[in-house]
Order: sequence, then structure tokens, then C-alpha cells
Amino acid sequence: MAGISTHVLDGHTGRPGAGMRIDFSMREKDGSWKLVKTMTTNADGRTDQPVLAPEAAAVGEYELSFHLGDFYERQGARLADPLFVDKVVPLRFAIFDAKQHYHVPMLCTPWSCATYRGS
Repeated sequence: MAGISTHVLDGHTGRPGAGMRIDFSMREKDGSWKLVKTMTTNADGRTDQPVLAPEAAAVGEYELSFHLGDFYERQGARLADPLFVDKVVPLRFAIFDAKQHYHVPMLCTPWSCATYRGS
């Protein structure tokens, strides 16, 4: 299975990051970023559809923007002002082989975030 998928794990509560907005963009040939779509994670912290379907996968640069600030504000979490982690955390990565699957999870708290290339 090729394409891109993601999920969010809220390390603050130890639960899936349900209801987080994620914007998906791709870099254009002129170097600008084009917003492709906006998604919201489901109760399992995943998107209902792939971020990028296997048939649309292509070598190139991509960005997932995770809206952490809004996510934690809706939960009523005690946050620093300004936030330690920016309200929107952009994660830029590249597809180097369109036949491979790219799973790009976000592990987050109001004080940290991390990602890796998953399976």
C-alpha cells in the first residue's frame, strides 16, 4: 500500500488525538506550498480517509500542519501564553519512492511534539 497516512496520539492524556485539524499541502514546482485539503481526526486519532491515496502518490515534498493549539484549548488544558509549542506545527517531509507507504504520526503534548516515519 502506497500513499500517506497519519494519526495523532495525545501524550498529555494518553489517548488518541480525536478532533485535531490537520492541513495537507504539497510543494509546487515554483517552490510555493499549495493546500490540498483539511482533515479532522476521528475518535481513534486517525483520518477517515488516507491523507494521500496510493494512486495519487508522487515523488515530491509534502507538509502536514497539525493544529495543536486549538486542539488543547478545546480540551481546556492549562496552556502557557504564548504556547510553548506553536499553535500550528508544520511537518515537512518528502516522498522519495511513490510505491512505498508513508505513515507520519504525531505524538504531542502542550509542551512537546515528535514524529517518525511509521509503517
